[in-house]
This record gives sequence, structure tokens and C-alpha cells, in this order.
Amino acid sequence: MIQDFIDYLMEFGTLGLFIHSFIDAIIFPVPALFLQIPLSLMDPSNALWLATAGFVACLLGSPIGYYIGHSLGSTVLYKMLKKEWVDKATAMFQKNGEAAIMIGSFTPIPFKVFTILSGTLKFPLWRLLVYAAIGRAAKFYAVGALFYIYGKSAEGMVKDVSLYMLAIGVPLIVLFLFVRKKMRQKRARVTAAASPASGSEKADHTEQA
Repeated sequence: MIQDFIDYLMEFGTLGLFIHSFIDAIIFPVPALFLQIPLSLMDPSNALWLATAGFVACLLGSPIGYYIGHSLGSTVLYKMLKKEWVDKATAMFQKNGEAAIMIGSFTPIPFKVFTILSGTLKFPLWRLLVYAAIGRAAKFYAVGALFYIYGKSAEGMVKDVSLYMLAIGVPLIVLFLFVRKKMRQKRARVTAAASPASGSEKADHTEQA
């Protein structure tokens, strides 16, 4: 039944991918990549436009998935998806929500898991949208660029695109989070060092008065 629905969406071309990507961020169990690839294969010159439609639709659907999680909790995920997917995504989120969203954008785990978990765990919506934009743009446009540049011959390359993106993207994400953590620690030390000084200055002024 799901495959029949995907085949039906395929008849609508770019609009079909837009709908697929939109509901992929909310409830549909099959990632939009499974429609993006055959549509890009049919018309490689349209691949970047398809990537744009999928990307925009994903961002529009993400807040809805977020509020589903915020209202209903993660139980809805266990009813819709494999328990191992939900457990793995939850473990990633508990370690670092930002990294989970960006890494999750490259994995076969349906993206709705991360939008709903964001709402369930009260992760800020604006952060979900920022990190989803980074991760999903990389995924959609990597596939789109391959078909646009290499045409139909990209079919053999794109099946491994998630693996390559994980191999490249994960170290970059880890590096980014490490640098950000160090910067935050540095700012915290500067703030802590400045606080006693401010207190001393106030005390001096009081004594002089």
C-alpha cells in the first residue's frame, strides 16, 4: 500500500516529492530519498529543483512533527516505526540534540523520528529548524547535484551518498561541537573572572562613600 502511494506521488513529479518530503517530517515511514532518486533519474536536468522542493517541504513539515511530539510524546513513534530506530535516535538525542539532528539527516532513520523527539524532549524549535536546514540541505542537494552533474549514470553513485556524507559530515559535526564547547567554556571563565572584580569595585566605592 505504501509503495502504491509512492508510485502515485511519482506521477505528480516535483509536487509529489514536495508532498512526500512534507509528510516524511511528520508521519510517513518512508524517507523522501526513495522518491527523489527515481524522479531525478527520469529528468537529471530537473534534479536541483527537485532537491529544493524536497528541502523546503521538509522544513515546513518539521514544526508539525515537533508539535506532535510536544503534545503526544514519543509513544506515537513506537506505534509507527521500528523500536530500534526510535531507541537509537533517542540515545543520540540524549547525548547531543544538535548532533543527533544533523547526523540523523544523513541516516536511513526517517527524519520524523528527530522532529517528534525534538518536541518530546522539549528541544527548542528554532534549533531544530536551524540544524535540520543544515543537515537536510546537505542530503537533498548532494543527491540533486550528483544527478545534475553526472546525469543518469549517478544512479550507481547515489546509493552510497549517505555513507559518504556520514564519513565526511560526522567528523566535521564533532569538530564544530568541540570548538563551540571550548568557546562556551572560555566565555564562562571570562564571565566568572569578571564577576568577583565587579563585586570588589562596588565594595571599594561603598567604603569610599
